[in-house]
Amino acid sequence: MKIQVVTDILAANDRIAEENRRLFAAKRVYVINLMSSPGAGKTSLVEKTILALRDRFRIGVVEGDIQSTADAERVAALDTPVVQINTGGGCHLDANMVREALPGLDLDSLNLLIVENVGNLVCPAEFQVGEDAKVMILSTPEGADKPLKYPLIFTESQVMLLNKIDLLPHLDFDLEKARRASLALNPSLEIFAVSCRTGEGLSAWFDWLAGRVSAVREGKGR
Repeated sequence: MKIQVVTDILAANDRIAEENRRLFAAKRVYVINLMSSPGAGKTSLVEKTILALRDRFRIGVVEGDIQSTADAERVAALDTPVVQINTGGGCHLDANMVREALPGLDLDSLNLLIVENVGNLVCPAEFQVGEDAKVMILSTPEGADKPLKYPLIFTESQVMLLNKIDLLPHLDFDLEKARRASLALNPSLEIFAVSCRTGEGLSAWFDWLAGRVSAVREGKGR
């Protein structure tokens, strides 16, 4: 019976996610669902991405946290429209939460919507929100064994950013081991090794994202 309940919940979420996806497609807004464990660098990546692309695209953000508005305040300081979702203990954002947040954004004026999910390597991967791509961050202090421990998020994501590579000289982190393990789960996974602190590697991520946003804005597909 428990299995059926979970199946029903996911099916209901997928229906709402598809409604969100049709809305985003009609508005020509490209949407990423950004996921990672706490402290991996999601908000730092959001900030760097906004600063790099805001002269080319109009960007909005949905911030998901258990509580507080600290991350939303960081985004708002960049003159970027942002809506905060506090889950009150929930470990992920779902499609209905995102749908309820959308009236706080003018989708007609946006090209890119970044949904920053709750910090968690497990639950967010199970729930679509209507995104075009799931993007995950794995930071070097977390260890290279995470693909083995949390395979679903690696399987479901289209992009992985290996963040905090500036710390590699000080850590026992095997970059190639992490790459191999991730690609074994998802051979089509795009991987970018980056440092949000120094900026190393971020240009490749910006180029990848800009290409997708431009294609959707120009009506060339998703």
